[in-house]
Formats: sequence, structure tokens, C-alpha cells
Amino acid sequence: MAERQKKTIDPDAELVMRAQDGDTCAFDELVVKYSRKLYGMVYNMTSNKEDTHDLLQDIFAKAYRSLLRFQGKSTFYTWIYSISVNTTLNFLKKRKRRAVYSYNDIDSGIQSDPAFIDQAHAANPRRQSNIHELQKKLNEAMQELSEDHRAVVTMFDIQNMPHAEISRILGVSEGTVRSRLYYAHKQLQGYLGEFITPTNNSDH
Repeated sequence: MAERQKKTIDPDAELVMRAQDGDTCAFDELVVKYSRKLYGMVYNMTSNKEDTHDLLQDIFAKAYRSLLRFQGKSTFYTWIYSISVNTTLNFLKKRKRRAVYSYNDIDSGIQSDPAFIDQAHAANPRRQSNIHELQKKLNEAMQELSEDHRAVVTMFDIQNMPHAEISRILGVSEGTVRSRLYYAHKQLQGYLGEFITPTNNSDH
């Protein structure tokens, strides 16, 4: 009994079972439940609304096709998030460096992710009037990161996921997650230093 209590209880277990039995309404509920969160993750990695919509359709189609293979070893959320991250990473690696970003898309997307914006406000309130420029800079900086680094920053800094969850989703150790975050943060600081550092640290 004690062993059972230790197991993570999946809040979606009932919906998943119904969906696996062919109840499409149950799967639709799961889509509605996670669309917004997955949209945020995919958008922050691609910076393009059209690509995000296309990828989300692909992600949910893959999840539906693979549903019978889901055995509950992780929560449904971790499982579908893994599909989302892997699908997006594959897309980005194909797209490589020739990506074209729409700055109209960028501003609205970043605005809905208050984590970085709040950090910038707290660090330097005088920059509040310049928030539009910060949004642009932040997005440009994110696109300079490698796909793997962008993924961990999106999950940890923007979607507030713990290291352990990120490690399960990516299938890497927590040490690898921490290492990727460390190098990604150093890169971002280099790009965004004037916006997010309250004082100038003269290391050189």
C-alpha cells in the first residue's frame, strides 16, 4: 500500500483510458487542456506562429496515433511534452540557420511569457518604457542559442519546470540539464546584459 502511494498519480489517467478505448471526446479534452501550454513551449522555440500551429497539429496527431503505446510509466503530460519537444527539435534542426523570423509574431508571443519581462523590470525599472525593444532582443537572443539550449531555457525559465521533469522529458540526466542551462544563461547574459543586469560587472 505504501508503495502505491509513492507512485505519481496521473490526473489524466481516466481521460487517457477513455481515449485509448476509442472515446475521441476524451482525447479532445486532453488537447484543450494542454494546447495553451504546449503552444507556449513550441512558440518560444520557433518564434513563428505559423510554424507553431503546424507543429501543434503534428504533435497532437502523433500523440493520438501513439496513444495505445502509452503505458502510464510517466504522466500523460510528461509523455506529450516529450513528443512536443522532440518534434520541435527535429523541425528546428531541419530548418537550421536559414530561419526567417516574423517580428510581428515575436512581440505578442514574448509578452505572454512574463518570466523574463518581470526579471528585466525588477532589475532595471527605467527600462520599462523600452519593453518593446527588450522583447525583440530577447527573441533574437533565444534564436542564437542551440536548439537543445533553447529547449531547456524554455522549459526552466519560461515554463517553470523543475530540473527533474526536464530531465525526464529530454531523456538526459539532471546534471546535463543543469549544464545546458548554465551555458545557455551565460550566452543570454551576453546578449541581454544591458537589459537585465542592474549594474555593470567589469570582469575584463
